[in-house]
Amino acid sequence: MIGGGYVGLVSGTCFAEFGTDVAIVETNPDRLSALREGRIPIYEPGLDRLVAENVTAGRLTFGDDMAAAIRGADAVFLAVGTPSRRGDGQADTSYVYAAVEQIARVAEGYTVIVTKSTVPVGTGREIARIVSATRPDLDFDVASNPEFLREGNAIADFMRPDRVIIGTDQSKPGGTQRAQDILRKLYRPLYLLETPMVFTGLETAELIKYSANSFLAMKITFINEIADLCEKVGADVIDVARSIGLDGRIGKKFLHPSPGFGGSCFPKDTRALTAIGRNAGSPVRLIETTVAVNEARMQAMAQRIIAFAGGDVSGLTIGVLGLTFKPETDDMREAASITILDQLDRAGAHIRAFDPAGMQTARTVLPQSVTYCSDAVEAAEGADIVVVLTEWNEFRSLSPYKLKNRMKGRKIADLRNIWDPQAIREAGFDYISLGRPDTGRQP
Repeated sequence: MIGGGYVGLVSGTCFAEFGTDVAIVETNPDRLSALREGRIPIYEPGLDRLVAENVTAGRLTFGDDMAAAIRGADAVFLAVGTPSRRGDGQADTSYVYAAVEQIARVAEGYTVIVTKSTVPVGTGREIARIVSATRPDLDFDVASNPEFLREGNAIADFMRPDRVIIGTDQSKPGGTQRAQDILRKLYRPLYLLETPMVFTGLETAELIKYSANSFLAMKITFINEIADLCEKVGADVIDVARSIGLDGRIGKKFLHPSPGFGGSCFPKDTRALTAIGRNAGSPVRLIETTVAVNEARMQAMAQRIIAFAGGDVSGLTIGVLGLTFKPETDDMREAASITILDQLDRAGAHIRAFDPAGMQTARTVLPQSVTYCSDAVEAAEGADIVVVLTEWNEFRSLSPYKLKNRMKGRKIADLRNIWDPQAIREAGFDYISLGRPDTGRQP
């Protein structure tokens, strides 16, 4: 497994749990040192235990020697970063191609090179070209095996996935049966559980991941716009979302109003898909609009808070509950809090914040003036307004009276709809949420 980041570490550990010997190659010395010492550099529930058990069992190792790691390997997975390229939104595949050159130089026998990273359509073909140019004598196949891991639920997603996608070069003379057989063997525990295995061509597999994430991002953006409409016409977005979610063709997931989607996948993958469409001469206009609407929404959420404060937050103290893009992760990448708190800071607000897992990472991306607190109640200390940005479960059970006793003001902006409007208002608060009238309905 080339890359010990989120995807590589989770995937490699889960393969080891299946009984496979896994060597994870990590070139970042700090991360490698942490992994060797048993310190998990990412926050993912249950991962520390699983890593420790498989290291003890001898199935999982960490190192920086590419040649030693792939010697005798049945498959080599690429799990390196593919960040958005500045300017055009395309995925930066330079790390992928650099790793491929290294693999080609040190590979000793038949090798299946598998992209686990999310890569643009055509990457598999370019990998094959690079390998052939670097080592014309090497016997190899290229495969695409996209991951579908949700942060905070990644282990369960790997162990009990909705499907496994395996793309190979079906135009290759003689086919790619060897590659398919190796990957089918690796996923045998899932095959025995009757997990759907979808075998496709390279380009199809590469496009599946982008299409899935872009559709889900579009679904989030749709319900956010419906929430805005509900506020204008006096409807309740909770009932709208619940009712349309009962339609089997739609489903109930990803229909929760929010300040906008973030994280390591949705923003990056929607931008990449729009770039793929432009380059292919087939623009994906719905996704282009989704990207634009989501970015505008984060800006609008900051202005909503300012308007709630009376049009000016200069000199006010704002208590913020939650910073990460979603609960059960420490990931701050593209989190709505970054845009919102930057605007509030520029407007002169004093910000006190608490997040159960993300504060260390948040310090590197949020304004330096933010004060970080030990818990939610401390974040509310002296606050004129409390704002909910991430729906951590521990916030749901907070007593409004406990907040009231610590706050200076009486305003709460619940941008995740985690609280009962009636209960909060009965406690004496001026309360706003997303897409809900003053009905006092429990979310």
